[in-house]
Amino acid sequence: MPQNEYIERFQKQHGKRLDHDERTRKRLARSSHKASESARSFTGLRAKLYAKKRHAEKIQMRKQIKAHEEKNLKTTSTPKEPSATPLPQYLLDRHNPQINNAKTLSTAIKSKRAEKAAKYTVPLPTVKGISEEEMFRAVKTGKKTHKKAWKRLITKPTFVPANFTRRPVKYERFIRPMGLRYKRAHVTHPELKVTVQLPILGVKKNPQNPLYTQLGVLTRGTVIEVNVSELGIVTAGGKVVWGRWAQVTNNCEMDGCVNAVLLV
Repeated sequence: MPQNEYIERFQKQHGKRLDHDERTRKRLARSSHKASESARSFTGLRAKLYAKKRHAEKIQMRKQIKAHEEKNLKTTSTPKEPSATPLPQYLLDRHNPQINNAKTLSTAIKSKRAEKAAKYTVPLPTVKGISEEEMFRAVKTGKKTHKKAWKRLITKPTFVPANFTRRPVKYERFIRPMGLRYKRAHVTHPELKVTVQLPILGVKKNPQNPLYTQLGVLTRGTVIEVNVSELGIVTAGGKVVWGRWAQVTNNCEMDGCVNAVLLV
């Protein structure tokens, strides 16, 4: 691995925060509001520079939209009289750059949409909801806890990272039993038709509740990240793929194991 990819290397070795994806989504959602707030609150030279920067971004966006709308433009700007000076080979297809730019932009947008649609297609698009009464059980131990009953015991299988540090028992709100913690999953490759046991790197998305994603609860339909380095998957650049997403397809608490399908 190159030396400058130390962040990716750390994430592949030790995983990310439990709420990494949720924080990224919220940061992206706040970006537009933050930009608007900055535009209103800045004064003086800083406001002029910020306004100039946003003006340039808007101009670039309008150019892209205009080029996308003119993608079906068929007129060609050929000269009326043939030129006596021959054009080099690399300039023969540049007689109308507007059409080429529009076609290139349209193709790029379509490919991005296709990649995004393929990225978010999962084997189980819908799952049955789980109530909090089924997920948690109130713990009434000790003098103070017995009166208030604010501790919760998770009754579903969970994933806990290796570097997890447990809080003091007095301040621990959610208890994840050791007997229901899983570290490996039986992952099936849909194209190769093989099933291998791979270590779990983290829980990316639990469709039931964002809280369950932070706690690492493994329910049916949960998207997890597994270590696929043993499969020998290589990218186009020649790098070995470390982590891939997979979706849990079974009820782990009933089967005693985690079965998942790799998202390729």
